[in-house]
Amino acid sequence: MSLKIERLPAPVWVRPLIPVAAIIVTFLLTATLVMLVKANPLEAYYYFLVDPLSSRVSAIEVLVKATPLLLTGAAVTFAFAGGYWNIGAEGQLYAGAVAATAVGLQVHGLSPWLAIPAMLIGGFAAGMLWALIPALMKIKLAIDEVVTTLLLNSVALFVVSFLLNGLWRNPISQWPQSPEIAPAAIFPKLIPRSRLHLGFILAVIIIVVLWFVLTRTAFGMRMRAVGLGPEAARFAGINVGRTMLISALVSGGIAGLAGVSEVAGIHYHLIDAISPGYGYTGIIIATLGTLNAWGVALAALFIGLIDTGAQTVSRALGVPAYLGDVIQAALLLVTLGMLLLQSYRIRWRRN
Repeated sequence: MSLKIERLPAPVWVRPLIPVAAIIVTFLLTATLVMLVKANPLEAYYYFLVDPLSSRVSAIEVLVKATPLLLTGAAVTFAFAGGYWNIGAEGQLYAGAVAATAVGLQVHGLSPWLAIPAMLIGGFAAGMLWALIPALMKIKLAIDEVVTTLLLNSVALFVVSFLLNGLWRNPISQWPQSPEIAPAAIFPKLIPRSRLHLGFILAVIIIVVLWFVLTRTAFGMRMRAVGLGPEAARFAGINVGRTMLISALVSGGIAGLAGVSEVAGIHYHLIDAISPGYGYTGIIIATLGTLNAWGVALAALFIGLIDTGAQTVSRALGVPAYLGDVIQAALLLVTLGMLLLQSYRIRWRRN
């Protein structure tokens, strides 16, 4: 008998197990890092995964952490499903945050029923506008969107830094942050004396709409066809360029809403560190969720749990809080590896 690796699709029942297996393998790999700081891996993962859910305050905080991740994960999923590799959700988030701040500073005296929709529309439009140039370069000039969207992330950060050190520098403290937005533009809290805000409901609605579009509409079917094979989709009569353009613009708009959520729901002003990498984490969430809306929701909640638990395990065991970031990066690599392996089968063959 001999062992042979064949390029054959894995059985259907294997695919739902890939995220679970990726999480288990990631924790086994990162257990070594925990032991290097002389901590018990099982105890550390208890504080990562169980302790944050043991109290009402920390459980609500998991939902707060997951809110921008739900939006950026949905944004990346929408683009990837349409065959457009949007790595620029971080820059689009900042574009949405800038637009939200600009609107929020001008709506003093308005009703929240007018101010909040104006911020949402402005943030969505800004995210779309930031995604437009690389999308056109991809469709018209065949320039790789991975490079252009990634580079525009740095441009967005420079734009924000320019505004915060110039036009929007706080006139009182002279600190590089914008003035406070109007009270009417602040998202209402869903639970009293907590940080959970309207943005969470918005994120849930986006996830539901994402599921409906991808699985229940003709446009969603065309998107998935383009994502699986642009040339085959073009041969079938699908306008690949238009489908990719819509995918890119809607993806940018959803990422822009994540920026609105952070400005109007958490900070109430613009700062240059308003995102600790939510746009990049959205790539991990989309990959771990296998471009499925409900998978993305579970992945975002899981990453939100990891982010909350990282602070807990740091206080309890002295493990560096950055271990949470290491786990997320390892999770992406392991998931990508397993998604690649699902195209192969290991079989025993008689010589």
